[in-house]
Amino acid sequence: MRRFPVHPVLVTLALAALVTAGAQSQGAAQALYDEGKWQEAAAAAAALNTSAGLALAAEATTAGAALSPDNAKKGLFERAQGYARQAISLDKNNADAYFELARAQGRLAQYSGILRSLGLATEMKKNLDQAIRLSPNMAGAYVALGLWNANLVSKGFVATGATGASKNQITPNFEKAIALEPEVAVHRIEYANALLLQKNRAGAVAQLQKAVSLPAETFWQKRDLEEARGRLAGLQ
Repeated sequence: MRRFPVHPVLVTLALAALVTAGAQSQGAAQALYDEGKWQEAAAAAAALNTSAGLALAAEATTAGAALSPDNAKKGLFERAQGYARQAISLDKNNADAYFELARAQGRLAQYSGILRSLGLATEMKKNLDQAIRLSPNMAGAYVALGLWNANLVSKGFVATGATGASKNQITPNFEKAIALEPEVAVHRIEYANALLLQKNRAGAVAQLQKAVSLPAETFWQKRDLEEARGRLAGLQ
């Protein structure tokens, strides 16, 4: 059989086309998510069967749970965990995957019994630490750590030493996140939530006032700001 040589330029072009197609598919799923079409985004991202795609599917599913009936939330958080674990299995160096696993675990803990909640809290901390080890400038992970400490301290778990939570770790984590991404409103909104857990009403108001002055482009950013305005009105 006669064999025809494969031109290296054609190989390069073919590979470039595949990379571009993959980027467009991930981009298309991201666009759906930014528009608030979380179910479509999760399905499209998961169908890519890539670590990045599955991490996005986890993010979309966790976010979508906030818009879903209460009796559906726990199942969605568990599904988000599954997506994140799949993402990690495909790429153990994907910081976003560890972050999304931690985020889903944090939400799931709110719907679990005390013992399971403590177990999830421990796993959440490990996954956030891993996300930061892989991506030291991941602002969202510092926000999550700040909230992790604030929530556990507010529940009194710091006194038992069962979690390692500390009041001294709340503000530094939020300040780190805001320094990294000063124009992201949700960091300040979550900081306000943490300050309210500490009974710091004035501090929470100050953070919300800054948050509502920041721009919002995606469906989720606009939703966050709408809620922040409502919360601010209730505090003033």
